[in-house]
Amino acid sequence: MNRNILHIHIPAFPIAVARVSRPELRGRPVAVAPVHSERALVLSVSFEARREGVFKGMPLAKALKFCPGLAVLPHDPELTQKAVQVLSGVAARYTPLWEPSHPGHVYLDVTGTERLWGRAKDTADRVRLDIKEHLSLAGTVGVASNKMVSSIASRVMRSEGVLDVDPGRESSFLAPLKVDVLPGVGPVRRRALLEELNITLVRQIALLDLGSLSLIFGRYAYVIHQRAFGIDPTPVYPPRAEPVVAEEMTLPGDENDDAKLLGTLYGLVEQCSRKLRQRDLYPRRAGLHFRYADQEEVILPILLARPSVWEFDLYAPLEKLFLKACRRRVRVRFMKVWFRDFAPPPAQFSLLAFSSPDEAKKNRVITALDRIREKYGAEGIQYGRTI
Repeated sequence: MNRNILHIHIPAFPIAVARVSRPELRGRPVAVAPVHSERALVLSVSFEARREGVFKGMPLAKALKFCPGLAVLPHDPELTQKAVQVLSGVAARYTPLWEPSHPGHVYLDVTGTERLWGRAKDTADRVRLDIKEHLSLAGTVGVASNKMVSSIASRVMRSEGVLDVDPGRESSFLAPLKVDVLPGVGPVRRRALLEELNITLVRQIALLDLGSLSLIFGRYAYVIHQRAFGIDPTPVYPPRAEPVVAEEMTLPGDENDDAKLLGTLYGLVEQCSRKLRQRDLYPRRAGLHFRYADQEEVILPILLARPSVWEFDLYAPLEKLFLKACRRRVRVRFMKVWFRDFAPPPAQFSLLAFSSPDEAKKNRVITALDRIREKYGAEGIQYGRTI
């Protein structure tokens, strides 16, 4: 049985949301960026700004030179999150299997819902019109038998509407597209494909043997080859009901000094640890996400040896994970850590009873630091490595 997967795509979501309440921004080149940073990078770009040569990740100063009439908006995570919640509510009305990818992007598995909503393409059109009515946002919806092809279908459309890729036509749909539409082919590998193998289109990847692809993709060659044929077995994962504690940071300057990067990592873990202690949450799983200056991303989960709320327990495995994963010479621009899958809190008497003297001393020091920060603010006292 073929799956029916929809992908909702609202381009430049933070800008689209801002334009709902600020109609004067419509039709103008707009970008979202930190407005008080000397080295601010553009976080989101409208279609009009892209036509002027502005792109995501470009330094704001350079973007303003390319497009003097650029309207720059500060990042408003609260407004974006409210819009995400409304968008998720619309998706949830059509199927219990819906997965938010990132703001403005949602997958829906509508397999088997024909008796409720009709054909998948008709459902996609209903969803699109529903979003326009409830959020006043225009977007595209891709329809296909898997997540990857539906996502690509929604992104290749130039105007709002629905693009349906019939089952069995995935390969022919992808064949004439540029190689960077495939997940896993970032700017670096796209350049390598061009320089090493003179490849620019998806159909050229599909014709290659695995040995040649291994020169560029290593052990991921088989996955990339499957994707070139439009094959993607990934299921739609419903959103987690469990809480997640996370912290992230865009570095003030691109960095490849391990000591400075590890200091940033420790600071993020330290902030998460405080939240975990305040909420009495003991995570069993953690994750690390960092982005290089060339926009290539690394996302790695890890299983923690034991649930803990203390940074000296939580930081060590993430440090090992980072040093193992961050091997490229490209500078790092963004870092994020998260903790989830929480265990029940241990009995109060056991918190220190079975700790070593060294751990007990660390616990008392961190507890004292928490009290100082509660009184004088988070910046009242810091470790030297995090400054």
